[in-house]
Amino acid sequence: MKKLAIITVLSSTLIFSSCDTLNQYSGIINQTLGTPSSTEMSLGLKQALEFGTNYSADRLSTKDGFLGNLAVKILFPAEAKKVENTLRSIGLNSLCDNVITSLNRAAEDAAQEAKPIFVNAIKQMSFADVSNILLGNQDAATLYFKRTTSNALADKFRPIVNTSLNKVGATRYWGDLTSSYNKLPLVTPINTDLTGYVTDKAIDGLFIEIAKE
Repeated sequence: MKKLAIITVLSSTLIFSSCDTLNQYSGIINQTLGTPSSTEMSLGLKQALEFGTNYSADRLSTKDGFLGNLAVKILFPAEAKKVENTLRSIGLNSLCDNVITSLNRAAEDAAQEAKPIFVNAIKQMSFADVSNILLGNQDAATLYFKRTTSNALADKFRPIVNTSLNKVGATRYWGDLTSSYNKLPLVTPINTDLTGYVTDKAIDGLFIEIAKE
């Protein structure tokens, strides 16, 4: 058990380091433990990945986990950026700020639900997946999670985001905002799927945070 714990720590460091350090950490593992078995390396990697994904989900699910993190903060949809600029120009800054805050609160509510989905993806890893993550490109773990969890995350996040958008007032704020904008002369009406937009951005933010880890 002690041997596996050491492998887990070293695997965590190796995963979250650049590929240039691979030989260095492999040498440490060999010097400290002898050559670990493929099963030990696989279990160590999976524990390290579970720690990293749980930590990312926990961090994003706290208050301001999205709103206070510029790398993942959810802003107006691209097609509505002109809406924001126009409304701010006529003094509706508070309305725009309320929309942005509520979008990020919805993403924070959903983030915690990612943990069991990642745990399931980790449990299903084959030895080939483990080898690819340990020996492949630096983003191999993130790409694996994108491939195996994106659909499940979207299915899980969407109803939570929808409920949260209503709870924090985002739907009302967005309705007020688009209504105000659409009443302006000579503008193209905005009709964005707000739940779908926030769901996609929440998942994107989660993968960005995992990549950092």
